[in-house]
Amino acid sequence: MDIPSFLATNYFGNSVQGYILALLITGIAMVLFVLFKQIIIGRIEAFSKTTKTKIDDRIVEVLNHINWPFYVVLPVYLGFRTLTLSGPFLRIFDLLLAVVIVYYVIKVLDIIMNIGAEMYIVKHQEKDRTFDRSFVDIIRVVVRILLWVIGILFVLDNLGIEITPLLTGLGIGGIAVAFALQSVLADIFAYFTIQSDKPFKIGDFIIIGTDMGTVKYIGIKSTRIQTLQGQELVVSNRELTDVRINNYKRMKKRRIVFSIGVVYETPTKKLHKILEILKDACAAQEKVTVDRVHFAKFGAYSLDYEVVYYLDSSDYNEYMTTQQNINFAIREAFEKEKIDMAFPTQTIYVNK
Repeated sequence: MDIPSFLATNYFGNSVQGYILALLITGIAMVLFVLFKQIIIGRIEAFSKTTKTKIDDRIVEVLNHINWPFYVVLPVYLGFRTLTLSGPFLRIFDLLLAVVIVYYVIKVLDIIMNIGAEMYIVKHQEKDRTFDRSFVDIIRVVVRILLWVIGILFVLDNLGIEITPLLTGLGIGGIAVAFALQSVLADIFAYFTIQSDKPFKIGDFIIIGTDMGTVKYIGIKSTRIQTLQGQELVVSNRELTDVRINNYKRMKKRRIVFSIGVVYETPTKKLHKILEILKDACAAQEKVTVDRVHFAKFGAYSLDYEVVYYLDSSDYNEYMTTQQNINFAIREAFEKEKIDMAFPTQTIYVNK
């Protein structure tokens, strides 16, 4: 048999020449891909090490994650698609290519997402060491699941499987699950609300109704608060988004109002002196700005003064220490001026 006749010989609907051409195309494509990975990507990687920017490093990281299955399947597909293939063989090649492409597209997108997430976390942790990365990690998992679901649906669609009934079934099943787990889902959505809106974060001192304490942990379903008494308070996230929260960690300065009363027998001259005593007692403290001091009213048992000042601190202990120092200063000044503080008493006047 001569060579032309041999090349023209037909097997399974294709000539020997066609098979040789397919193998040749496959081989050339493989060589080109290998050269691209070894030379082009290698040079890009070497160049990226000489630059200060991180963008080229990220590009190299993404390209290096594209491995041999892609460089084998795609050349084989390009080569054998030149042949006349029967239905089953053609579907196998199409399915193989779809699986490989979907896998690497999802992998590349996942790598890009991870790089972006880590950059976001590092940036915010530099600003705030208490930054909670759990929210970013959960978003990353959710996006990864969505990518794989979309990828699987794409492969099924390429196989000729009708995905509309499948999506309908998933929708009905999702509604049933949502009804069964509505309380849990409410807490999960509340968690996303807390993480995105950030009414408080770990380390903040908050007051919820009659409870108060420091936030220790923010979970998917509940948040844990260390109370002043020492016990741990567990509150559902749904409840935290439905109530008013006082966050004292966000407070830059504290406004303090307090009153003090002296007896009615105090001379008018000393009543004027008390204004100076109260103002000086507050102004002498660090981080204190006096707003006002007034002889406010004639009380039932005393002549009442009202003092308002601002403390440039949100720390409760510092506030209590400052108020204590003010109280001592007032007490000492009153003793020196022989001014008597009032307490509930009753004087009866009898006419004769």
